[in-house]
Amino acid sequence: MTAAEAAAAATGAGHEALVGALVAVAPQVAVAPPVDVGFARPQQAAVTLVTFAVLSVLVAGAAALTYRWYFRDEIPEGVTVLLGVSVVALYLNTTSLGAIAAGESPSLLEPESVLFNVVSLGVAAVFAPGGRYVGDRLAVDVFALSGARQLEGELTGIVRAVGRFTAVTLPVAEEIRDMDTYDPVSPEKKAEMAEKTLLFARKLSGEELRERLVERVKTDHGVGYVDVDVTDDGAVEYFAVGSRAAGLGPTLAPGSAAVAVAADPPNNATAGDTVQLWRTDPEPKRVATGELRGVAGDAATVALDESDAEGLTEEESYRIVTLPAEPQADREFASLLRNADETMAAITVEAGSALAESTVGDVEVVVAAVRPGDGAVQPIPRRGYAFGAGDLVYLVGRPDALRRFEADAGGERADPSVVTANDGDDGDGGDRADAEAEPSEGTQRS
Repeated sequence: MTAAEAAAAATGAGHEALVGALVAVAPQVAVAPPVDVGFARPQQAAVTLVTFAVLSVLVAGAAALTYRWYFRDEIPEGVTVLLGVSVVALYLNTTSLGAIAAGESPSLLEPESVLFNVVSLGVAAVFAPGGRYVGDRLAVDVFALSGARQLEGELTGIVRAVGRFTAVTLPVAEEIRDMDTYDPVSPEKKAEMAEKTLLFARKLSGEELRERLVERVKTDHGVGYVDVDVTDDGAVEYFAVGSRAAGLGPTLAPGSAAVAVAADPPNNATAGDTVQLWRTDPEPKRVATGELRGVAGDAATVALDESDAEGLTEEESYRIVTLPAEPQADREFASLLRNADETMAAITVEAGSALAESTVGDVEVVVAAVRPGDGAVQPIPRRGYAFGAGDLVYLVGRPDALRRFEADAGGERADPSVVTANDGDDGDGGDRADAEAEPSEGTQRS
């Protein structure tokens, strides 16, 4: 026998052996008993469903904790439900494939098996949100105890009690108010700061906590003004924000306008100088007197009366003459006030208000002037001056202090002591509710 014939004979023998093995196994697969999956054994089914629920909770909780740690945000609920259902589905599929590999028949399409699988997936979907909540709260508490300064979530009561900090949670976006007479903050900015939890040292007093909170909100979110009432334990009772006024408009006096003209300003001219505009053609003639606000090349911005601004033309070029005058103190004060937390307001004292018979020295705001209802303006009134009905009071102070003064002036609060400088009490809950009332018609702010 040649080598080729020997190889052919060996190959044929191998094929016959393989066919014989398949024939021997085939009857065993056909008669294998089905896998017991279903409610035929209630106790075993209950244990299996409880195991699936625990598995779903653990997977969802681990996913929520990891997501919070990595993204600093709460994981979407749909993601955790999908993960909880997926791990149970993966287990069921793996078990079925293992039964097939072992030569057993899983009977997946039998009604009892289908019902059990559907119930298993439903149990996983129901319990996954619970794991998400537990995992997210655990992550927030761990981050808080590890020294984080800002959190995207609410702390549990246990951590609040044992922690060495005061947690302040900002209101939801719908409850963040706009400050009167200030530019409103965009809805996107409100949504960014809504429901954030800021952590502060526990030893801070109520006023120190308020100041730290205002500074944090301004720094972290780029907000110009913040008006907030917060208790010693960190509960926010009133929260309003506003954007810082920009441009020349807020600094212009009534009846004036800012105009950009083509001019030849002196080299040493700076913003705030009192200047004159002169027309050079056909002969020198003074056109207007105003205040220089800015210079850029051959263009200058001048603030002047509206009547003088109407006489200027775009085609002409003017010459600017700087007058030998000192910078105006009122303009300098207005510029400094724009960058401070304090602002100005004019509030009318109503009849029967809580400020009746209160004096200038009793309130916590600066009283710049008072215009009595039947008298002349009294600039810088004495501390013993008593407010009366109809008085128009010009004030300088923080927005929250002006808001409380306005509430008292309108007769909306029963306890005037909350606006005094000598009383540290912030008032009771009823005062807070009254302080949120709309401004009276006699209030003007700048």
